Amino acid sequence: MKITKLELIHVRPRWLFLKMYTDEGIVGYGEPILEGKARTVEMAVKELSVYIIGKDPRMITHHWQAMYRWSFYRGGPIIMSAISGIEQAMWDILGKSLGQPVYQLLGGPTRKRIKVYAGIGGGSPEECVENALKRVKQGFKALKICPFDVTRFVDTPKVIREAVEKVKAVREAVGDNIDVAVECHGKLSPPMAIIMAKALEPYYPMFLEEPCLPEYVDAMAKVARSTSIPIATGERLFTRWGFREVLEKQAASILQPDLSHAGGILECRLIAAMAETYFAAIAPHCPLGPIAFAACLQLDACIPNFLIQELGCLGEGYLKEPFKVEDGYIEVPKKPGLGIELDEEAIKDKVYPGDWTHEGVLHEDGSVADF
Repeated sequence: MKITKLELIHVRPRWLFLKMYTDEGIVGYGEPILEGKARTVEMAVKELSVYIIGKDPRMITHHWQAMYRWSFYRGGPIIMSAISGIEQAMWDILGKSLGQPVYQLLGGPTRKRIKVYAGIGGGSPEECVENALKRVKQGFKALKICPFDVTRFVDTPKVIREAVEKVKAVREAVGDNIDVAVECHGKLSPPMAIIMAKALEPYYPMFLEEPCLPEYVDAMAKVARSTSIPIATGERLFTRWGFREVLEKQAASILQPDLSHAGGILECRLIAAMAETYFAAIAPHCPLGPIAFAACLQLDACIPNFLIQELGCLGEGYLKEPFKVEDGYIEVPKKPGLGIELDEEAIKDKVYPGDWTHEGVLHEDGSVADF
């Protein structure tokens, strides 16, 4: 079997789909995307296609090693996102060629269903509660809230109070049987993260996600030691090497690799195995499209230290058979490969040039802020 062509499709709202064609008629799907940099990743995939076209797609580890190590400047968000999407497509082809879901090729399932959490927004405690109750009514048993706006290195008690009021209101509204995670998006400085974590502890967050930026692992380790709330991180880390120091320094007990950024399905399986030796759990990051979400479900099905899955796109308007959430869970997929088939007709009107970008934010003094 040989790879004959790679086709890239920019799909609204901000995704990049990959179709990998073979000379045996099997087509594999991948999602090589970096939010706001889709066209940059597209070019990286095209550069890697010089190597990958003509190769046997079933030699997944060999090709991953070649694409990663022959880049010379290893890793990073662009190259790894490109490799991740290509790797997903190769697993999809391998599974389809053998008539098996990807998780069966990685040791088989460790569970029958996969717990997912849904994000909620809201500018006030009342809006957060309204959105939370809607999600609970839909059957979700876990929620995530980001109660912060732009935050200064040292901010006022008002900022802390307003964030805590949102989390407190949601906790009181949904009760103690619903998990409530808190997203920080790296908006807090390490000192502010320590203060904020202490203020949030009475409401038992499932985890505190990216309380500070991940570049300085010692700072996050200090935050982790200061609080009883489990610390989660990983959406901005790449490959097992990017996660090694986090585990060694016990900077987080929940890792959140993104299967479209960190290196693909097998790389995240290796990250999960490494995390297991440190008694750390895996909660894959996925704010992306249905192909990335399908890849996550394959990983979730087969790792013993899986905690929970971020709810990505279920595939309505993109897949012929979208995923379904029932009672807060998704059943482990049964179909071969990634278990999905794109609805080609449905996505035709969603194709666009790929020019979506992030909108930046500023502090009140006009300086650049993290968002």
